[in-house]
Amino acid sequence: MIIYGKQLFLHILKRYPNKFQEVYLSKKCDQKLFNSIKRVCSSVQGVDNKKAQALAHGGNHQGFIARIDDFEFVEFDAIKKSDFLLVLDGLTDVGNIGAIIRSAYAFGVDAIVISGIKSINFEAIIRTSSAAAFELPICLYPSTLDMINELKQVGFTLYGADMHGDDIKNVNFEKKKVVIMGSEGQGIHKKVLEKLDKKISIKMVRAFDSLNVSAAAAVICDRIANG
Repeated sequence: MIIYGKQLFLHILKRYPNKFQEVYLSKKCDQKLFNSIKRVCSSVQGVDNKKAQALAHGGNHQGFIARIDDFEFVEFDAIKKSDFLLVLDGLTDVGNIGAIIRSAYAFGVDAIVISGIKSINFEAIIRTSSAAAFELPICLYPSTLDMINELKQVGFTLYGADMHGDDIKNVNFEKKKVVIMGSEGQGIHKKVLEKLDKKISIKMVRAFDSLNVSAAAAVICDRIANG
């Protein structure tokens, strides 16, 4: 898996140095940083900007590119022992997913399930989450309906974000809880909505259809964490 950009590169260098396979530098960095890179990766190559752009698929690499170990999703059974799960039902926009992962990490979510899709561009999510994806257990599960049925069987209460739901400020959340966020266009799938224990919503001061899903997820996670 290729990652690029100075902030992401340095975060992985500091927190997960064993993940590096190869490093590509298109700009000269200071000797102290270069020595740190060499200590964790034996393959460090200088490349011209054309090669760097090709490796980064045209992205803003800032001179720092690396090939790292592929991201490892956790097994679904491993997250059943958690208390606070966030499920992304059918979300595909990697910018929204990355932003949600950052908020989830900041506000104490135990694990995230990306469901209702078969695959996802996780290289992009690593970037848009500013590496927060490495800090949380993340599971990929193809069927949201099958997944929530399993969670119900082990004692989770299911809450879903829906514009017609109860005001989140008036909701008392159970200890073992799942919050489900629907896709950008469709929202939560109808059959999933029917399985929810409670629908929740964010009441707004000014009339508007809805918040962006990543903004809504941040507000919901904050209110669960901080009241």
